[in-house]
Amino acid sequence: MAEIDLSPVWLTLQLATVTTLILLLLSTPLAWWLAHSRSRWAVVVEAVVALPLVLPPTVLGFYLLLALGANGVIGGPWSELTGSPLVFTFSGLVIASVLYSLPFVVQPLQNDFTAIGRKPLEVACCLRASFVDAFLTVMLPLAKRGYITAAVLGFTHTMGEFGVVLMVGGSIPGETQVLSIAIYEHVEVLDYSTAHALSLGLLAFTFVVLMMVYFINRRFPVHEH
Repeated sequence: MAEIDLSPVWLTLQLATVTTLILLLLSTPLAWWLAHSRSRWAVVVEAVVALPLVLPPTVLGFYLLLALGANGVIGGPWSELTGSPLVFTFSGLVIASVLYSLPFVVQPLQNDFTAIGRKPLEVACCLRASFVDAFLTVMLPLAKRGYITAAVLGFTHTMGEFGVVLMVGGSIPGETQVLSIAIYEHVEVLDYSTAHALSLGLLAFTFVVLMMVYFINRRFPVHEH
């Protein structure tokens, strides 16, 4: 068997890492608001966040392609500001991946924030802690299981993306050719041995990561406080 090109593996790991970090930062305030808001718009926002769970990836990818294109609502201003496009670039992949994996990070955090409630935070604030300090020192430790689950789901889901990243990024070796696309292309040319090696590696990695999450969740009781 010829030497396997591992550049799609490293690109996928880089994409999953960047996407997960961005998602954790964006999803924390959003999940907190959804968990405790009484606004009538909360239901609408929840539905929008959950859309990637039910929409075919190609549908989401198509509309992202339009939005990130040179004449799109995001791609147009970006091109004018930076002089470079978003589609068929790593930056475009990151934006698409953040939107596609958003519910996999928001929902575990929202569930944990709902289960914990506001009381621990209110007690900390009554002891003269600022909201930010109370959130960082009280709420985050209590929600550690939710953050572990959210990070793992966001990371592994990003690694397995196909339809969205193909629509937005195409398959440019070393730039946008992620692991799922590389596997598909090897199968397309009947290179089953390479496709098998890459697929088995992704399967094993995902299985081990999920096993670690379940192990950690069993070791730490829910909201031990």
